[in-house]
Amino acid sequence: MTPILLLASLTFLGYTLCYLAVCTVSPWGRCRRCHGRRFHRTAIGTRRDCLRCDGTGIRVRIGRRLIDYIRAEYRAGKP
Repeated sequence: MTPILLLASLTFLGYTLCYLAVCTVSPWGRCRRCHGRRFHRTAIGTRRDCLRCDGTGIRVRIGRRLIDYIRAEYRAGKP
């Protein structure tokens, strides 16, 4: 294995572990559609509650969904 490939693999592994740690400690993130403002502007310029986050401005991170899925599968006893 070349040193560059090894360094890239370790960097990717480190980034993944840090992201999963952040998802474990802080499962909520800002909504991507409304950017945490709880509303978005429509085509005609009016303000509407964000449908993606139901007007809360926060959403569950993708990594946290993955962690919850793995936990549920483990508890169900599926390999």
